[in-house]
Amino acid sequence: MSGGDIAGLIAAGVFAVLVGLLAIPLVKLGRVLDQTTDAIRDASTGIAPILTETTTTIREANQQLARVDTITQSVAEVTGNVSALVALFAATVGGPLVKLAGFSAAVRAAFRVGRPAARGRKR
Repeated sequence: MSGGDIAGLIAAGVFAVLVGLLAIPLVKLGRVLDQTTDAIRDASTGIAPILTETTTTIREANQQLARVDTITQSVAEVTGNVSALVALFAATVGGPLVKLAGFSAAVRAAFRVGRPAARGRKR
């Protein structure tokens, strides 16, 4: 064997060791990719019920909001009716009450004017 053959054998041995050292991380990387694939499969299997439940929850929330909207409209109508009733009551009863109060004040003032001696007297 010549010197070139020995150098070729050494180079081949170093190359084989290098390939062996590079194969270990590649095998580990393959295992990581397999585990990642399994994790993604499990996540996609588990997410379907969650999405179904979320859809159901959103649908029920929308129904409740529709009910609240109906209640809000009813309250707005009742508020408008009460406001109209108060305005009608104030217009119907308020005017005569103001006139009655003015009349009673005038009568009291007239009685006080009619009795000047009553002011000076102590009770």
